[in-house]
Amino acid sequence: MLSPSTKSKIGTAKTIMSTVGSIAAAVMVVRSVSHDYLPPEFQEFMYLSFRNFINKFSTQLTMVIYEFEGIRDNEIYTATQLYLADRISPDIHRLKVTKNANEQHINVAMEINEEYIDTYNGVKFSWSLVSKKNPTRECQTYDEEDNVSTRTDLRSLELTFHSKHKDLALNDYLPYIINYAKVKKQNLKTLKLFTVDRRMLSYSRYKVWTSVNLDHPASFETVAMDTGVKEMVMKDLDRFLERREYYRKVGKAWKRGYLLYGPPGTGKSSLIAAMANYLNFDVYDLELTDVKSNSDLRRLLVETANRSILVVEDIDCSVELHDRVLAEGAKGVATNNQQRGKGEDRVKVTLSGFLNFVDGLWSSCGDERIIIFTTNRKDKLDPALIRPGRMDVQIHMSYCTPSGFRLLASNYLSITEHCHFEEIEKLMSEVEVTPAEVAEQLLKDNDPDIALGGLLDFLYVKMKEIEEAKARLKEEELIAKENDKKQQGVKLDI
Repeated sequence: MLSPSTKSKIGTAKTIMSTVGSIAAAVMVVRSVSHDYLPPEFQEFMYLSFRNFINKFSTQLTMVIYEFEGIRDNEIYTATQLYLADRISPDIHRLKVTKNANEQHINVAMEINEEYIDTYNGVKFSWSLVSKKNPTRECQTYDEEDNVSTRTDLRSLELTFHSKHKDLALNDYLPYIINYAKVKKQNLKTLKLFTVDRRMLSYSRYKVWTSVNLDHPASFETVAMDTGVKEMVMKDLDRFLERREYYRKVGKAWKRGYLLYGPPGTGKSSLIAAMANYLNFDVYDLELTDVKSNSDLRRLLVETANRSILVVEDIDCSVELHDRVLAEGAKGVATNNQQRGKGEDRVKVTLSGFLNFVDGLWSSCGDERIIIFTTNRKDKLDPALIRPGRMDVQIHMSYCTPSGFRLLASNYLSITEHCHFEEIEKLMSEVEVTPAEVAEQLLKDNDPDIALGGLLDFLYVKMKEIEEAKARLKEEELIAKENDKKQQGVKLDI
């Protein structure tokens, strides 16, 4: 038999359950009646009043992070999605999975109405993804092709935690998430190669850079150049990435300038691709002949992203940057008149404008940038362009060396030794041949004997051509000397 105290507890429990049931039933009735007969504005008022009443007794604080802020992405929302994707709990039963056509990885994110508990510095933070039935704000944006997209406050992330940890959340936790997401996004991003769309330079509304995926497989391991130079470049890049605070301390823009010079086919483009893959930086390829004015040049610079490589290839051929010289005397006047006569067909990028682009005030519009100039003729460049501080690192891209040849043989034929190596390396010390020419010969056959034999034949042909050219030059010099003697004899007779 039950004791009197037990019977009393059971009776109390029944009373409580009965009361809770009555209250719940009453709430359901009130909710049903209000939904059917009360206007939406009054329903919203009742809901807010009830929530405010409950909040007075709660120690929890909730921060609402909307997906968009007007027409712009909310950086905290995007960063949190990336952050939480790496912390998917087994307790979560629904996930959103996406993949863009130009991406190599699958994206995972929280689905609506799911919740995740995160712990940071011993404090519990609860995340949930919610969505309204109807948005209260809408904004429309247009892309480069005038396609319309609507941005609303429909979706949001809610962060709930004890109110005493508000400062920790704002000053430590959320900044930590943003930095984490930046690193992850950089590691996962698909590299892009950007080029200038000249049609858009006349329209300030549209972006002037168009992009394609950069799938160049070059790396420092595959670039055929001196090992010591490659190691120097990698160390210089690593040092540059680590010195953000140093650049701020000394008052310099966080950028690094490289000049790659040497004959065509020596691997300048391959080295640029290797640098992009090593840093995981996008590449902006700038043709100065596409730019009609200094203002266009400034606009192009401003629209390049941080953590990128800006490449100006064949700087000696792209545009004449000698306005300081041409501005002197009558020659400068004639040139200016000639420019005005040709109108818009004449490139108006000046040396002063270009130098401001390289290391002036406009060069500081962005962080963590590499600027690379390439040329086949370093001697043709204006001294003001290549002075220290503008071209921080100058790299001579030389003809193929024995070590470069061995690397190419390893890459193309998967061999490190062969009976032809010694003869080929000896010929390379006498014949100037580019890595591109060597690679072309090695590509002709997978059999090392055939491919290296073809390379030997190619080198002997080049050597013969060089000897014939030297013989012709010597013959021309002898003829010139004989002509000089004849002319001197004629003068003496006179």
